[in-house]
Amino acid sequence: MSQINNKSNFYLKDLPIKQTALIIVDVINGFIFEGSLSCKAIERIIPPIKKTLAYFKENEMKVIAFSDSHTEKSTEFLTFPEHCLCGTFESEIVEDLKSIGGYSLLFKNSTNGFHEDAFKKLLKDFPYIDNFVIVGDCTDICVLQFALSLKTYFNKENRESNIIVPVDSVDTFNLEDHPSEFYNLIALDLMDKAGIQIVKSLI
Repeated sequence: MSQINNKSNFYLKDLPIKQTALIIVDVINGFIFEGSLSCKAIERIIPPIKKTLAYFKENEMKVIAFSDSHTEKSTEFLTFPEHCLCGTFESEIVEDLKSIGGYSLLFKNSTNGFHEDAFKKLLKDFPYIDNFVIVGDCTDICVLQFALSLKTYFNKENRESNIIVPVDSVDTFNLEDHPSEFYNLIALDLMDKAGIQIVKSLI
């Protein structure tokens, strides 16, 4: 997995504007600032994501922001503690990204936003988009699941795709039994081996 730490930077100007979308996964208050699953250390990914979002907005490129948003009866709470209830502060995109805007907000009721009907509709409505930049958290859960689902979707359709994940724009929570550095590396390595392009950062 040492090769993950030796990845090169990626230049956003090399991406075709009309054929590229930015996917922001769960950069919300409930996973950073407040709530049972929050981890303040994840805040470090906000500055690079802000720069990327500003670039996409300036160039009028497609941006999707997923927000974890559950009802009190969500079956996900059988696995995870109650978090990010619909309409609460926890389920809101962080203010630093809100202030930039330029994204379509999609709510998700599971760890994998790929399965949301609104995202599947987007794939049908914009069939020419085959370059995706994925940023957000958590690297080993929501980001990993979404990236692998997206990659295998294109494989199933026998379509070439370019799915990019910048190391400095993803992170996961840090606990004694869940050291973030280790789980980040594992998730990034899995994506790398699945044909997803892991890069150091976006320029």
